[in-house]
Amino acid sequence: MMLLQSIDPHFAIAGFLVGALVGLTGVGGGALMTPILIVLFGVAPTTAVGTDLLFAAATKSVGSLVHGFNRTIDWTVVRRLATGSIPATAFALLLLSTLHVVGGAGQLITAVLAVALFSTAVVLILRNVISAFYLRRFGDLDDRTIAALTIAMGALLGVLVTLSSVGAGAIGVTALVLLYPRMPTARIVGSDIAHAVPLTLVAGLGHGAMGSIDLFVLVSLLVGSFPGIFVGSSLSSRIPDVALRYVLAVVLVVLGGKLLTDLPTHSNPSAVAIQTQAH
Repeated sequence: MMLLQSIDPHFAIAGFLVGALVGLTGVGGGALMTPILIVLFGVAPTTAVGTDLLFAAATKSVGSLVHGFNRTIDWTVVRRLATGSIPATAFALLLLSTLHVVGGAGQLITAVLAVALFSTAVVLILRNVISAFYLRRFGDLDDRTIAALTIAMGALLGVLVTLSSVGAGAIGVTALVLLYPRMPTARIVGSDIAHAVPLTLVAGLGHGAMGSIDLFVLVSLLVGSFPGIFVGSSLSSRIPDVALRYVLAVVLVVLGGKLLTDLPTHSNPSAVAIQTQAH
């Protein structure tokens, strides 16, 4: 009850806007929410990532239930991804815990986040080019090789998502499109979302154990995001996907550039995270 009474309308609006974009494009949750928390609200990088990971776990649980009901999840793919991502997540959390003690976690998170944002922007813009190149060079892989590459991709996503909360959407979906070109798009998206739930939950709980979660911010974001996702999903068929991807890519580049510019500030261990009025 106390959490609900402490909802900050500014965070709720941010949650609604990001939720709407996720509903419109299917990607962009972590890629937008974490840098927005850091750049616009002044939240410390470690707290922004940890809070956004649990935010993603909650919102993608809903999406996973819908895809599960529609039978658009390939659980073999999910198991392969998780085989790589969960151990990699544990390793990344151990690294962050070590750096947290010496005060270098914020700098690492900000740097990885900036790289992840630029990488996501490139994937959004050049998705078709990347797919065409991959199919020409590696189009006929056997199942054992595909399984090994899926596990390796899961490991990469585990590290990337744990350190930046970015990558499970655009990068994950693009990787699955390349590895499983005959799989229907809905099944690829559903499998990616289903894998993101345990990944973000484990990573988020790990951040929580280090004290890098702001529950008041989290609740405010969720209050705005659920109606935002509904509105965005309702409008998704009316707006060209290409236009949305280019707009999102530009926003990610701007936010990534801002993070790199402010890197010394965000890496300062004495930087104070924004506090809600309830604190």
